[in-house]
Amino acid sequence: MLATKGPHHRALLLGLLLLLPLLLASRAEAQWRPDILESYSCLTIDQGRDYSGPVTATLVRRDTLLEAPRALLYVHGYNDYFFQSALGDSITRHGYAFYALDLRKYGRSLSSGQDPFEVHHLREYYADLSKAIQQIKAGGARELVLMAHSTGGLITSLYLEDTHNSDSVQALVLNSPFLDFNFSKVQERLVIPMLDGIGRVSPRTIVAGISEEPDLYAQSLLKRYHGLWDYNTEWKKAKGHTIRLEWLRAIRRGHQQVQRGLNLRIPILLMSSDSSIRARGAWQPAYGRADLVLDVDDIQHYGLMLGDKVQPVRIVGGLHDLFLSSDSAAYAEAYRQLFRFLDQLPPQH
Repeated sequence: MLATKGPHHRALLLGLLLLLPLLLASRAEAQWRPDILESYSCLTIDQGRDYSGPVTATLVRRDTLLEAPRALLYVHGYNDYFFQSALGDSITRHGYAFYALDLRKYGRSLSSGQDPFEVHHLREYYADLSKAIQQIKAGGARELVLMAHSTGGLITSLYLEDTHNSDSVQALVLNSPFLDFNFSKVQERLVIPMLDGIGRVSPRTIVAGISEEPDLYAQSLLKRYHGLWDYNTEWKKAKGHTIRLEWLRAIRRGHQQVQRGLNLRIPILLMSSDSSIRARGAWQPAYGRADLVLDVDDIQHYGLMLGDKVQPVRIVGGLHDLFLSSDSAAYAEAYRQLFRFLDQLPPQH
């Protein structure tokens, strides 16, 4: 019947048929579903395939203030995922739409058979960030702040540098960013370059394994030990995960770029604890008031090399993840500094 209506109608029908897959894909992409966290939703973002098979990222949102003109996107660290609903709730109460991203092979995005946290180059995460930001802006946000913890802080800093902030991100909040290995000077000058060289020919070689007991940092976080928090220890592994040379090489490349200096031209809040401890043996109360993962002096030193608008802050008694601190004064101060920084940001037009 349609064929009898002439070439114009046939062309219109052909155009509609060509658009149908795009319309269906767009509809599928916007299918939010209830998240594991109450009052949150999540969205799976298909990222095609990489060297290990299909990969996805997962965008999580707080189901209030979705139409707010300002939004904040949180990115987790290594061996981590987003579970800090107290953070998201606090940020929405402060007037921001809140989103968080579980990167590929992390948390909600981890598929059966995948090697958790596997990465060959940190640029692999750029597509996850880009698509998440596109989704947030499609929801109506006109101003966007990035907030990132530890390895997420390294990834987001490099993303903004390498893309020349093409997403027009307004500001960056760094919660103990991973900008250097926490090794001795001898290890950093001799051992790491040697392992890097080995990794060129044997990238899957394991250089660190799984511990028999939860590590001291995990004990400082988990409620069942000495902390205040519960989380999925299949996604944030209390006993760690095997580290391979390919991961070490990817991180080292990122560190080298940061340590040559970046040129980020947006306001940056650089937050860390005020002290670090190389923890060993049995857990001690001092471990609940310091960074057990990174050297805070390295964080502050290299953090100042990210751009020309860095605001350094040290939180007395803070843990590596400052927003999981057990010390009530440190926990409150982390939030005070975060909201002080957000409040001073000029509105974008």
